[in-house]
Amino acid sequence: MIKTNLDYQAEKRLAIFLLLQMSWDVVLSQLHYIIPEESQHGTFVGRIAQDLGLDLGEINSRMLHISSRKEKEYFQVNLQNGILFVKEAIDRELLCPNTPFCIISLQVIVDKPVQMYHVDVEIEDINDNGPIFSSKEYNFLISELRPAGSSFPLKRAADPDLGTNSITNYELSANDCFTLDFQKHMNQIRSLELVLKKSLDREKQSVHNLTLIAYDGGKPRLSGTTKVIITVEDVNDNAPTFNQPFYQSSVTEHAGKGFLVFTLNATDLDQGKNGEIFYEFSSMGMEEISRIFSVDKNTGDITVKGEVDFEEANMYEIQIDAIDNGEHPMVGHCKVLVTVIDVNDNPPEMAVKSLLVPVPEDSPQGTTVAIINIHDRDSGTNGKVNCFISDHTPFKINQAILGVFAVTVNGALDRERRDEYEVVLTAKDEGSPSLSVSKILKITISDANDNAPHFLQPADTIFIKENNPPGTLFYTAVASDLDVGQNSFLTYSIVDSTINSIPISSYISINPENGKLFALVSFDHEQVKYFQCFIKAIDAGLPPLSSNLTLNIFIEDINDNAPIFSPLYSELTIKTPKSAQSGHLVAKVKAVDHDSGYNALISYYLKELTGKTTFIISQQTGEISLKRALTEFDSDEYRFHIVAQDHGEPVMTAMTQIFISLVESGEVAHFDNRESKDSFEEFSDTNVYLVIAICIISSVFLITLIAFTVIRWQKYRDEVNELKKNYKICSNTGGSWVYSQQTQYRVCSNSLKDRNDLIVFTPNSSHTPTNEEQANQQGAVLTSSYKVRHNI
Repeated sequence: MIKTNLDYQAEKRLAIFLLLQMSWDVVLSQLHYIIPEESQHGTFVGRIAQDLGLDLGEINSRMLHISSRKEKEYFQVNLQNGILFVKEAIDRELLCPNTPFCIISLQVIVDKPVQMYHVDVEIEDINDNGPIFSSKEYNFLISELRPAGSSFPLKRAADPDLGTNSITNYELSANDCFTLDFQKHMNQIRSLELVLKKSLDREKQSVHNLTLIAYDGGKPRLSGTTKVIITVEDVNDNAPTFNQPFYQSSVTEHAGKGFLVFTLNATDLDQGKNGEIFYEFSSMGMEEISRIFSVDKNTGDITVKGEVDFEEANMYEIQIDAIDNGEHPMVGHCKVLVTVIDVNDNPPEMAVKSLLVPVPEDSPQGTTVAIINIHDRDSGTNGKVNCFISDHTPFKINQAILGVFAVTVNGALDRERRDEYEVVLTAKDEGSPSLSVSKILKITISDANDNAPHFLQPADTIFIKENNPPGTLFYTAVASDLDVGQNSFLTYSIVDSTINSIPISSYISINPENGKLFALVSFDHEQVKYFQCFIKAIDAGLPPLSSNLTLNIFIEDINDNAPIFSPLYSELTIKTPKSAQSGHLVAKVKAVDHDSGYNALISYYLKELTGKTTFIISQQTGEISLKRALTEFDSDEYRFHIVAQDHGEPVMTAMTQIFISLVESGEVAHFDNRESKDSFEEFSDTNVYLVIAICIISSVFLITLIAFTVIRWQKYRDEVNELKKNYKICSNTGGSWVYSQQTQYRVCSNSLKDRNDLIVFTPNSSHTPTNEEQANQQGAVLTSSYKVRHNI
């Protein structure tokens, strides 16, 4: 057959386009391996870790793994030596039918940090399929009038293999009348024709039985055979002919039914019925042609009948027979190559794979969260896809390699503010109109230890009554942590410190789990009045975070010490003149109490005095004086007891005995002179230094006492001024009275609601109660709920 120059140019352009299309993926891949099909499990593919420049020692820790768009996993990586091997045998004909290059694209992903590589494994065809004819025999009816050189299309054998493994040659059994003619296009036999070498003579031989053999080019060489039975008939001697054997046309995919693709025109030199022509699809053509296209038998119009889909086939080869209407019809043949033009009818396909679930809230910017694989079945601009992410999220999309996008962290994450995001991912192609697909990616944020424990207040004040039982629970430290899990698991401890050079751990302990503080000892206000304790709350995060609470602990006094007379004596003997007048100071007693406040305030009483008493004692000072002038009727001797009583609850007392002897004035002086003389006689020069030392010590003590009194008074003034700033001071007409024998205080009853604070009130000279009973009648507040100090 003679090919025109236009035919060769068209075939050349088509060959270049197909070669570029097939090599495109190879160029884009980072590694390219080739293995033969039917390779069994374990077949070596390549040293993928070495070829990618990965360290064998870290591919396991970095969790190297591969994935592909295929449903089956045909390959696997040995994480010990980095070798890529076959996991499941591959049948190229099943995996890539009608495809010149069979390439499995793999994505190699390693973590920490995330890196992705594109690897192509080309499945090389092997000659595992022999040529097969669709029928065991082909029958031809050929007129004896057909001239030499006439050709008759033969249906080619099929071979699923490619390249040299596909059909490369046909042979016809030896005969004198027929030969074979086949044309190759891109190294493939595109047409097969039986050519008449010389005219047939039915009278010499009416039937020709030939054998047609198809050979492939593989090793070993395989073949297939069929019978060609030719019947010679003496009928119509002119077959219809087309003006050219090959036509080209195009159609847009999804073209409507009835769309005109091409109009055929054949001519027949015969006349009458022998010159009448009708058209039909060749029986040698593909069966799907008649499903998609139809041909008008009278006009030769080829129209769309079914659905044209570019993604199923981008080109159709239609073989048409033009048959005359003679008694013995003759047939003319041609081919129409129909190219399908792609339209944007396929939205992108999106597959999302999360790599980091959940995402730690302290992840730095650029951390890869998920991988998006996008594929569009369309081609050209219609198949070019862009990927977008919803706004107002701390994530963004970056293109990693062709068709693969990475979702990365693009802002600060804070689980305490938001612990989950629903990110909308949209893939949109560049076709017209554009098509898109969206998916929602849920990203959970995991906790990091970024919040220290928090106490409600940095410091607190505690009051503990002395003589508490050991093991008493006196406080519970409570801290909170905004984190979760082990990051919010808190442990409490006491910061090491000392109380009077003794470790604080000897006094108190804390339950590390719930923060409960226990007293290990019974506190004594007379030894320890105040100390500070620092509580530390630490979480279990990595690294751990902590915070401190300062506790100001006051030991409250209770009345556990009775007054003690000073100096200690069981009986005091006093001489007083009979001539002493009313108010004469007879003696002065002194008792001390180791308690504080009201518990240490002492009053003095004379016990067992009846009738008109001669002596009185000052409740405040302990001074004993004459209540009236002595008479001659008074007794010369008096013996009575003095009681020292504190103001605590319960009241505690001490008692001493005093003996008063009434003597004449001269006797008192004589007695004093005698004592003085005796003392002087006993006083020797060796005791002079001792007396001087005692005087000096007494002077120093007196000066110290005065200074201490001044300091205490100044401190009292300062605290009162400070409390005036922080507490409401009652007017002269409001509030209730708290009675004291030394100072009066007015209590603001409306300021004491719901308070347990230690409150100091200023003195008020008006309406001063004269005694405790009157103070109580005026509404004195003496309960333990409101504590009033007058001797700060």
